[in-house]
Amino acid sequence: MTSNTNPLVAIHSFGQSIWLDYIRRNILHNGELQRLIDEDGLRGVTSNPAIFEKAIAGSSDYAADIEQLAARGLSAGQIYAELAVADVQRACDLLRPLHDRPDSGGDGYVSLEVSPELIDDTAGTVAEGLHYWQAVNRPNVMIKVPATLAGLPAIRQLIAAGVNVNVTLIFSVARYRAVAEAFLAGLEDRVRAGQPVQRLDSVASFFLSRIDVLLDPQLEKLAEAGGRLGALAQSVVGEVAIASARQAYTEYQQIFQGPRWAALQAQGARPQRLLWASTGNKNPKYDDLKYVEALIGPDTVNTIPVETLDLYRAKGQPAARLSDADGASTLARLPELGLDLEALTRQLEREGARKFTEPFGKLLDVLEQQRQKALAAAAH
Repeated sequence: MTSNTNPLVAIHSFGQSIWLDYIRRNILHNGELQRLIDEDGLRGVTSNPAIFEKAIAGSSDYAADIEQLAARGLSAGQIYAELAVADVQRACDLLRPLHDRPDSGGDGYVSLEVSPELIDDTAGTVAEGLHYWQAVNRPNVMIKVPATLAGLPAIRQLIAAGVNVNVTLIFSVARYRAVAEAFLAGLEDRVRAGQPVQRLDSVASFFLSRIDVLLDPQLEKLAEAGGRLGALAQSVVGEVAIASARQAYTEYQQIFQGPRWAALQAQGARPQRLLWASTGNKNPKYDDLKYVEALIGPDTVNTIPVETLDLYRAKGQPAARLSDADGASTLARLPELGLDLEALTRQLEREGARKFTEPFGKLLDVLEQQRQKALAAAAH
């Protein structure tokens, strides 16, 4: 497949960047990530604790390093940090040529998430974010911070400190607005302190498929009842996530214009782009590329897992569709159906945190077992 016919390459002509939601040591060293950059136009990488759990606990790639780090007396948590930082550094180095290009457009980044155990700890999030920023020591690392109420002030403080931030676990338009406000306030704090804001990049990661996974069963139950409300419910089945994303994009276009933004832009600031996350389809009734095809538009990012990347390469049909419909009209139907989207998205936030906390705990358990095994072997 040539670059001219590769949908992954073509999607960039519509202003969207494709990032890979996956990291594992073997793809960093066997040429696979470099191939994705060269042939598929991949423009970034995201990771999270669940991805690292699969990579480290699910392979032997890290065994030798774990033995060495255990011999140095490191704890399971410290071993994880060393392994994750090393992988992110390698990925950053592979993407650095893109990041350094004048026309990079805010791409070439690799994201590393603070511990999910810090989800309600502002000070701990800031401290670990700064630690990882210094440990990775690459200009193209992004520190992932959850968009919780405790995360919002941490986002502002990290931006003010000059740290690139990937804000994760956004499920609602209201929370997205709060995230954008934290970003703007952080930039303003930095300008007031006389610090530069050029090449200080951030993305706001709006999670999609999980919204429909939660709402669709409730909507389908209402639809089964029939009548006017049943028809109304049927009309929004499978539509809430994409409608939320489209409404967030409308908000984005309004936030990054006007005098407040113009003052920051004059200092060299760049907008915080929206990033579509959780875009692998989880419902077999829907097209596998539902959360990719519908949300292609300028100044956005879509971070997709390997399986979705392969599917899009094979059968993607890139076209600008993000502004095809009005998200607000779909969302406006939910209160009439008795559905409180804000309350439901708060539930998703807690569930999302658990989806990272549980695998992170499992990973630390596995690392502790391997650490003890290595120490026992060394003692003999």
